[in-house]
Amino acid sequence: MTKKDPKLSESELRIKYKEFEEEAVPHSDALYNYALKMTGSPDDASDLVQETLLRAFRFFDKFEKGTNCKAWLFRILKNTFINDYRKVSKEPDKVDYDDIQNFYENIKSTDVKSQHFEEDAFSDLLDDDISVAITKLPEDFRTVIILSDLEGFTYEEISDFVDCPIGTVRSRLHRARKMLYAELYGYAKDKGYVNEL
Repeated sequence: MTKKDPKLSESELRIKYKEFEEEAVPHSDALYNYALKMTGSPDDASDLVQETLLRAFRFFDKFEKGTNCKAWLFRILKNTFINDYRKVSKEPDKVDYDDIQNFYENIKSTDVKSQHFEEDAFSDLLDDDISVAITKLPEDFRTVIILSDLEGFTYEEISDFVDCPIGTVRSRLHRARKMLYAELYGYAKDKGYVNEL
């Protein structure tokens, strides 16, 4: 639970909680999906969403009611990701010597499980190929295609989110789709999704 804001009375705090739950919390799944695309890790995505919601609640009085809460939350998520990435990238890699000291002596052959390898390797193949193709896109193109085609934002909302003109958003989206088409064409042809005349 969040620390009580000393500036707010108990009833004001209840109202803030209620409004936040109505406006922001319904977008948690969309935030998680976008965070997962950005981080590539379910745990990191969950942490990023949690941090985003905490920051959003803290600054909820700055949110302009009647505007697009989802876009506001996505901007917070993006900024949180960028700031955390910068902080981590400036820290040197750390290794705990105790964790690796007896690594080879501690692992056992029973820890390696390969029985489900084939099933895991071929499950959701199309989704994996699309995800890989999307992650290969340069960041600017990846962002607009995720926001438009996966999250359903309008050009205006994306323009506001990435802080560039609508024409640039359209251009990036067009180029991103062309790059994805080129990347996935061979796969689609091999699987019979493309009919050649």
